[in-house]
Amino acid sequence: MIAAAVSDPAHQLWWLTARAAGVVALVLVTVSVGLGLAMAGRATRRPAWRAALLTAHEQTAIAGLVAIATHGLALLGDRWLHPGVSGIAVPFALGYRRPFTGLGIVGAYLAALLGLSYYFRARIGARRWRAAHRLTLLVYLTGVVHALGSGTDVSAPWLRAFLVGTGVPIALLLLHRLRAGRPAGAARRVRPGSPRPSIPSRRPAP
Repeated sequence: MIAAAVSDPAHQLWWLTARAAGVVALVLVTVSVGLGLAMAGRATRRPAWRAALLTAHEQTAIAGLVAIATHGLALLGDRWLHPGVSGIAVPFALGYRRPFTGLGIVGAYLAALLGLSYYFRARIGARRWRAAHRLTLLVYLTGVVHALGSGTDVSAPWLRAFLVGTGVPIALLLLHRLRAGRPAGAARRVRPGSPRPSIPSRRPAP
């Protein structure tokens, strides 16, 4: 039965579609997270460039959601994996490499929640939305772990080169973001021997 399913062109089409969509989703999520970190770390202060980065960040995030959905739906036609609706919708329900496929589903839900929350910022509140949006890094991490643990291209040199080539810039952008997020004047202390700021006298004038 398995051999017949593998030789079926329809099976190959579903598998190839799911495989391609998964790769595209990983690329788009990586680009979107990188752009988000660049904006959060104030990599550029030019308004025109920031507007372009914001547009690219939003578009890649939405395109990533479409690719993730295509990846999951195409797996429904895979006769060898045969995940069923629960296998692609319920985390850790699928028996095939359960931890990695489960993390992939969790990451997909998190990507949808954070990506679509952009359009509800007014109701959520800007401060809460920014705090929640920091979790987008988890979408990237779960996607990488999912690809390494359950993907069929894990041994391919191009995938390893992509993960290393994009992982290093994202790590550097995250470090820059953490440094840029520190308050500039909150941690300043008066050095020993430095003149203290003068305090105006509160005595009433004669």
